[in-house]
Amino acid sequence: MLIDFSQGNGLTRINRYEKAVHDADLATARRIAEALGVPLAFLYAETDTMAEAILTLGLLSKPEQRKAVADLKARLAQASAGRAGM
Repeated sequence: MLIDFSQGNGLTRINRYEKAVHDADLATARRIAEALGVPLAFLYAETDTMAEAILTLGLLSKPEQRKAVADLKARLAQASAGRAGM
């Protein structure tokens, strides 16, 4: 099922979700994400930076996603080791 944003009430409903007047159930959120062409997690990101990271990872292939996450974990481990050695 597609979400028709051209209908007057469609934009009103989206606005109500944005302003937290109403909560979208998971199925609705999934349809919104599909209509926008973004990963579902993007809609639930707590910060703009997290949303950007989710969107960027979503554009990568599955193997590239795994490598990017492994690289981030390695970077985090290095940063933690550096702080522990101080």
